[in-house]
Amino acid sequence: MGEAVHQEAKELLKQNGLRVTNMRIDVMNVFLQHSDTALSNQEIESKIPKSDRVTLYRTLKTFEKSGVIHQAIDGSGSNKYALCHSNCSSHEHLDNHAHFHCTSCEKTICLDEIETPQVALPVGFNAEERYLVIKGTCETCA
Repeated sequence: MGEAVHQEAKELLKQNGLRVTNMRIDVMNVFLQHSDTALSNQEIESKIPKSDRVTLYRTLKTFEKSGVIHQAIDGSGSNKYALCHSNCSSHEHLDNHAHFHCTSCEKTICLDEIETPQVALPVGFNAEERYLVIKGTCETCA
């Protein structure tokens, strides 16, 4: 892994007020290398041979709470995470975009250009989260 990627990971951690540790650098590097797709815990773990499952889980939760990554709900039943491209923070995730789940290769891709639509809810209902998943075959599998 190149020093430039390593340095970018360190800078992103610092920009988000996170302590720089080897595990956080390794996880951030994985997200930077796969910035267009969402990854499951297992996929991330397989890319970091020396990872500890508990530390990885805590790192992902810390990244999510800090607005570094967001959950990509794709209907697969597996928790997947993707790098935030907006100015998300610990107070608010601004990555309200669609996710595309390929039913052939099982990849989940962020569709940043397709915003999750606002839905008019009945009086008394308050939305906390909204997800839009589109399933089909990706350009590689089509």
